Amino acid sequence: MDLWAIWLIIAAVLIAAETVTLTVALGMLGGAALVTAAVAAAGVPLPFQLLVFTVVAVVSVVFVRPRVRRALKPRGQERFGVDALIGRTAHVVTEVTGTGGRVRIGGEEWTARAYDETLVIPPGTAVDVMEISGATAVVYPRE
Repeated sequence: MDLWAIWLIIAAVLIAAETVTLTVALGMLGGAALVTAAVAAAGVPLPFQLLVFTVVAVVSVVFVRPRVRRALKPRGQERFGVDALIGRTAHVVTEVTGTGGRVRIGGEEWTARAYDETLVIPPGTAVDVMEISGATAVVYPRE
């Protein structure tokens, strides 16, 4: 059997194993085996084939694999709706106390109340949105 066919079989086995493990490493080694199969089909002697396989495998596992894993890694849960407002900066429109007031969050006016019920936050103050309770932003002054 020709060496290129053996490299092709090795590549197929490694790529098939990658579909089961999803580690990306076996896929990179399968790619290296594919490149080596092409080199073997060109008639390059075995010692150079092993060198090509080693170089391509090391380069792909060390440099390509981390980027691929980062791209495939699921991002943190994206917050949307009112949950996306938590942690944002708001500006007090009318005085905010523990019982009421109004703030502007990203161009929208919201009813608000102070996180600490003893606070009185004057208009123009920058505040952080701590939580959203119904249609009311619970805020705390920025330090």
